[in-house]
Amino acid sequence: MDILLVDGYNIIGAWPELRKLKDQDLALARDILVSKMAEYQAYTGFQVLVIFDAHLSQGIETKYKNHRVEVIYTRENETADERIEKLAISLNNIKTQIHVATSDYTEQWAIFGQGALRKSARELLEETTAIELRIKKRVTNFTNKKPSKRIELDTEVTAIFEKWRRGER
Repeated sequence: MDILLVDGYNIIGAWPELRKLKDQDLALARDILVSKMAEYQAYTGFQVLVIFDAHLSQGIETKYKNHRVEVIYTRENETADERIEKLAISLNNIKTQIHVATSDYTEQWAIFGQGALRKSARELLEETTAIELRIKKRVTNFTNKKPSKRIELDTEVTAIFEKWRRGER
């Protein structure tokens, strides 16, 4: 099984579309990221966890699922990097490959030590863009295939229907 741990604010800060949006509406930027990760999860089959620092909030850790993506806000005084390292250790086993999406160089080296693979923000953006294009292509192909207006029947059934139409039995 493959698991992708996403450093939420790092990715938002690195993706041009989300970086522009974060100054105006940070919550919307987070929602768009989670939505894109849901598409990624559905397409690749990876289990996806998006980790955000407890930005401007105090107290306990918060977890919830959104579109089957687990979203985690760290507890007070815990960074997303620290949580990602802990998750990389706890989730790693012989049947699981951990991938971490971050452009934080220090974090990348730390997760290498846990046996996880790294995915830079740019690589994740390129991958999600390619997935979105593939999905659009599939949807377009599906909608362009029009069903036949006529149901093909074998000759025996056609003969029976023709008798019924003429009122014969």
